[in-house]
Amino acid sequence: MAPSIQEIYHDTVDHTTPNVKRSSSSFDPNDISINARPCDLGRVSGLIDDIASYNWGDIDFSTDRNARISLLSKARSLVAALETPRETLLRHIGAETSNLYTIVIGIETNLFREMAKDNGSPKTATHLAEAISFDPDLLRRILRHLASMNHIIQTGEDEYRPNNFSKALTTSPLAGSYQFYRDICIPAMSNLNKWLKTKSYQSPTTVIDNPFTFGHQTSQTLFEMVASTAKNTEIFNDHMVAYCQGHPAWCSESVYPAADRLISGFDPTPLPDGSDPVLLVDIGGNVGHDLQTFISQHPSHPGRLVLQDLPSVIAVAPPSLTSPLPNGKHIQLQEHDFFTPQPVVGARTYYMHHIMHDWPDAKCVSILTQIKKAMKPGYSRLLINEQVIPEKKASWETTYLDLYMMVLFGARERTEKEWRRLLEDGCGLKILGVYGPGGGVEGIVECEVALEEGEGSMRYDGY
Repeated sequence: MAPSIQEIYHDTVDHTTPNVKRSSSSFDPNDISINARPCDLGRVSGLIDDIASYNWGDIDFSTDRNARISLLSKARSLVAALETPRETLLRHIGAETSNLYTIVIGIETNLFREMAKDNGSPKTATHLAEAISFDPDLLRRILRHLASMNHIIQTGEDEYRPNNFSKALTTSPLAGSYQFYRDICIPAMSNLNKWLKTKSYQSPTTVIDNPFTFGHQTSQTLFEMVASTAKNTEIFNDHMVAYCQGHPAWCSESVYPAADRLISGFDPTPLPDGSDPVLLVDIGGNVGHDLQTFISQHPSHPGRLVLQDLPSVIAVAPPSLTSPLPNGKHIQLQEHDFFTPQPVVGARTYYMHHIMHDWPDAKCVSILTQIKKAMKPGYSRLLINEQVIPEKKASWETTYLDLYMMVLFGARERTEKEWRRLLEDGCGLKILGVYGPGGGVEGIVECEVALEEGEGSMRYDGY
């Protein structure tokens, strides 16, 4: 009978020394043969069983996001368990680092656009090189690597076609995201170690002294650099669009039940000037992605919608954003710096998506204080759409973003405890609930102005 995986794991043959067996439970730091052994062979059998347990005929992975994410997580764990440390090393330092740059070459030379022509039919390297004015031998080397990383499909000798990923690279959101990370983010992350050494390995806590300013050798903050050129603004906005795609709608029943939590408590009484009251203010809302999501989920919503951002962002908002909405209204565009007093007073909802994670706690308090002053106690709600990091088993989508926020802004993603410390202890707000799909990948933290003791309860929606 063949040995089980568990038996192999606990009775590992050391092939570097004949007839010597080593127990994987003991570790000798001088024994470099560990570099050629699978990283966690003991987990492999269970992971295979987990993956095999899926009832493939009953799952539509194109629509069932939870099942797809769960299977992806198990598949990644299986790869990590089967890989040897040497293989992981080469993937990290070789395959993945060259990925970014070869993909950007393909974007900037229109390689992927050329591959997508004629419904993505297979094309030779020679044909592609001629079409994009590229050295044929060099392009073959790049195409081989892209195919080895499953970014394109090799259909024959010297012949390739695109898959959905490489087709997506012809769209501005994904293309701009890669350029944004190459030009803006990578120079900061690549200098993290050097910066930390100069600070005795203490966390950055300011927007003006962190790995971003160190790596770029600049006194500009990231947002100042983004606003400094039209190209930087374009690729930043592209990245924001790409990042938001594929997430469950923030105001859907599966994430945050806006119909019950916001719309049902809305006061439609006209304002003193006769205008409609404001239902939702999207603070720092870029070019309106989240307001458009709200409209798609709640087309007959009452009240006005207001999009606020800096003048440089509002200036590039698409004209379609102010077109009439299904309910006959339109989105109001408003230039606003959220460190200054909030001009919309007494709105039902103040909403921020990925604002707090850009700033250290002290700056967050300044932003929140301006919003709190505009909120009507017992009526206005503040919704913060951010990661809420779980204390255990955090998703890589959250952990990588936490590190980048540290590097780029001296800021952070936050656990629920950290949110409570910031919002309740630091700003006098009260958290009414934390909503979302779980796993730390974006949730809604719902707040109101905390009432002073003795003021009584001024609650809506059943509070």
